[in-house]
Amino acid sequence: MMKKIFLLFVIVSMSVSINAQTIFGKWHSKNDTTGEVDSVIEVYEKEGKAFAKIIEIKNPDRKTAVCDLCEGKNKNAPILGLNILTGLEKDDNEWSGGEILDPRNGKIYKCYIELVKPNKLKLRGYIGVALFGKTAYWERAE
Repeated sequence: MMKKIFLLFVIVSMSVSINAQTIFGKWHSKNDTTGEVDSVIEVYEKEGKAFAKIIEIKNPDRKTAVCDLCEGKNKNAPILGLNILTGLEKDDNEWSGGEILDPRNGKIYKCYIELVKPNKLKLRGYIGVALFGKTAYWERAE
């Protein structure tokens, strides 16, 4: 009986540890100006690539906001549910080769993401080369 309990503990511990070491899951995105969490982003895998969409907007006045500054198919699309990260592929410790959309300004940037701690994700968005860009950090949502 004791061996079964210990084995169950080991399996549960391993699954929690594995989950904490992946880019996939729910993340808090913060407003650059206020430092407050303004949305929850879900990073998910599809056909071996990483994607992300906005699944929660914290400000009640913004829950029905649309991406009026976006172009193309995202023009005036609801921000809630919007795919903002597309087509990143795993390359060693980072995911790169895709794009990120900033619904605040409607711009699309090349990007890469990297898990820097089990509950901290580094995102780097840039135009041209990664040297000229902006870095953001997302904390894992519970």
